[in-house]
Amino acid sequence: MAAQILMVWVLGALLCQMWSSAECHPSEEELHPQTLYPWRNQGKGVVRVKRDWIIPPIRVLENSKQVPEDLVQIKSDKIFTSKVIYKLEGPGVDQEPKNLFEIDDQTGVIRCKRPLDREKYNSFTLKAFALSPSGERLENPTTIEIVVLDQNDNRPAFTQSQFVGAVAEFSVPGTSVMSVSAMDADDPMTDNAILSYSIIGQESFPANAITKTMFGINNETGAIYTRDVGLDREVVKGFRLKLQVADMGGMGLTSEGVAIIHVSDINNHPPQFSPVSYSMTAVENRRDYEIGRINVTDRDDRGTGNWEAKYFISNDPNGNFAITTHPATNQGILTVVKPLDYEAQSQYVLTVTVKNLNPLSNKARNLPVSTATVWITVVNENEAPHFREDPIQIVVPESVVPGTLLKSNIAFDPDHSDLRYEISRDPERWLDINRDTGDITAKRTFNMRSSYVKNNIYNAVVKVTDAGGVSTTATVVITLKETNDFPPQLFPLSGYVCRDAARMSSGLVVTAVDEDLPPHAAPFIFAILDDLSTNWTVTQVNDTHGVIQPLVELEAGEYAVTVLVSDSGSPPLSAYAQVNVTVCLCDTYSNCKSEMGAVLGSSVGISFIALIIIMVSIALLLLLLLVAVAVTACGRRHHIKKGTGLLVGESEDDIRDNVLNYDEQGGGEEDENAFNIDLLWNPLDAPSTPGSYYPGYGVPRGKQPLRKDAPHNLPSPIYPRKPPTDPSDIQDYINDGLEAADNDPNVPPYDTALIYDYEGEGSLAGSLSSIATSSSDGDQDYDYLNDWGPRFQKLANMYGGR
Repeated sequence: MAAQILMVWVLGALLCQMWSSAECHPSEEELHPQTLYPWRNQGKGVVRVKRDWIIPPIRVLENSKQVPEDLVQIKSDKIFTSKVIYKLEGPGVDQEPKNLFEIDDQTGVIRCKRPLDREKYNSFTLKAFALSPSGERLENPTTIEIVVLDQNDNRPAFTQSQFVGAVAEFSVPGTSVMSVSAMDADDPMTDNAILSYSIIGQESFPANAITKTMFGINNETGAIYTRDVGLDREVVKGFRLKLQVADMGGMGLTSEGVAIIHVSDINNHPPQFSPVSYSMTAVENRRDYEIGRINVTDRDDRGTGNWEAKYFISNDPNGNFAITTHPATNQGILTVVKPLDYEAQSQYVLTVTVKNLNPLSNKARNLPVSTATVWITVVNENEAPHFREDPIQIVVPESVVPGTLLKSNIAFDPDHSDLRYEISRDPERWLDINRDTGDITAKRTFNMRSSYVKNNIYNAVVKVTDAGGVSTTATVVITLKETNDFPPQLFPLSGYVCRDAARMSSGLVVTAVDEDLPPHAAPFIFAILDDLSTNWTVTQVNDTHGVIQPLVELEAGEYAVTVLVSDSGSPPLSAYAQVNVTVCLCDTYSNCKSEMGAVLGSSVGISFIALIIIMVSIALLLLLLLVAVAVTACGRRHHIKKGTGLLVGESEDDIRDNVLNYDEQGGGEEDENAFNIDLLWNPLDAPSTPGSYYPGYGVPRGKQPLRKDAPHNLPSPIYPRKPPTDPSDIQDYINDGLEAADNDPNVPPYDTALIYDYEGEGSLAGSLSSIATSSSDGDQDYDYLNDWGPRFQKLANMYGGR
């Protein structure tokens, strides 16, 4: 086996020397047994182990036509009585991509089954195994590395279908323009991917504008540069270059591409006026309007800063004129920005200069700045009259007397012409104006509540016209000042108060409202000045509310209370209001009872009848109570066993149990609101031995459980307690247990009285369930709800008369 491995190693060394790419001799670190094969030293002593051979990488040329092709053969150096089976696994065998390699399981020959593609998989790492026929591993797995060698089977390709760049006109030779790039899928470490660039064609725009070669390219980097002079944008606009890239350093496969180069403009042409003299007219007393345009020419690229013109006026000290540039035509637009006065100056001579928005290039010709002269003639016209202020401000109280002068001398005419005044807009017709003098007067009293008054402001429009028919309008802004015009009003004018002495603090709440606006409205002042209302008083609650209350306890009935309410105006206005107050009997919710109840309580005779009805009702209740006590006593005597003196009988209904509240939250199980009925068991049935237990509790009878939150230094009564000799009364027995519980702080809870749940054999009372009754809502008569007052009127409407 060692001889075969040595032959394999020699073959690998020859392959390594042939391709000169990989290290074939293993290092000590790689062959150190402790590092690669630690399982060989599992014994206590040191065992000498023979080193394994490492097979060098196997190189396979891609796209090989000689397939299947034997690559290497492995052999085991162990001596076995039976045959050895070889297995191979890894990418290319049983992993993707599958079925590229295989091994002869008898001879150990590894071969390639199909041509390989380096651009998909450039190497494979496989594992070879030597197994016994039973599947036992005989050798450590051997790593087989297969390297795919590259072939020049891919053409280079430009990264873009078309490259676009620009170069400034008049650029010197050697100026960098742009760079192009290409890619090759072959191995970059070989000549198959070494690219070379070249220019194989040139076209100019327009065609044949320049025929000499203007550009060159770096064959290694793809950088394009200028080779010659003569790039003038006015002559040539751009170029189209035909490019080529080849691999193998220019000797292999080739591809073509396109580069578009635009010749960019520089500002080498100053703008020039054409013509250089202009005549224009301007109308006086007008502004912000165009009076004419001036023209310039520029040979630079249209629409750029090298072409766009910027104009300047050199002799306009008052700033009456301005000139701007039209963005599309590049013309200078001359406008009047301040009104001209024909009487002051009838003609202007302006000198206008122009230059580009961008500064001139140093390659431009040295020419003087172009200038133009503009003669402007001012045209005289009839000037419109002017208002002295616009808008015209007027402040007046809303209660102004009709005929009051509001404003005078509101306009003048520069030409000293006669003026004619009129009102153009006055929606409420509150104003009047003198046709000749323009005096504005009040036609009638103003109203703050008008829909045309917004935030106390009323707007109108006046118009003035001169003798030539030229008119001007102005807005009249009238600010109305609030006056105290309306007295306050009181609401509501009727209501009720409770007659009960305990509710003397209650009363009828009234509210004052005023149509005036602040400060002529709230706060209001309430007072009672009528001699007939001496039993009543009104209390101020806030700025707008007061409470009417009786001073003494009054009989039920209706009373007229006169209240004086005053506003805070200057001067203040007051008004009397008569409030009808009903004194009535009220229920526990301070709601007035029915009108019938009020009528009954308003006279002595009816009150006596009500008293008789109440006494008869009390007697009937006492009678029913006596009957119930008698029936209960009879039932208790019936259930006491004769001759035994026991309090509790042996009825099957005598069922006792503890009542637990499961929805409580507190200090734990011992802080529950539960009732322990241990003490209610028949005292004679309770065993006296400590070993007995209460049923269902696991607590010994005669031993009471102690609370953890109660003091333990107090004595506790002895349980079970001895019953009285003659328990003739259940009440005495219960009181005795209650007293014992009160004196025992260890009984849970120590601050709660014991509750006994003995109920006996049954109840004589009938069922209170509405299910058992034979009547229904439909059989009820709800008409009596109409007698219960206005608060039950809605229920009466819903259920009455059914």
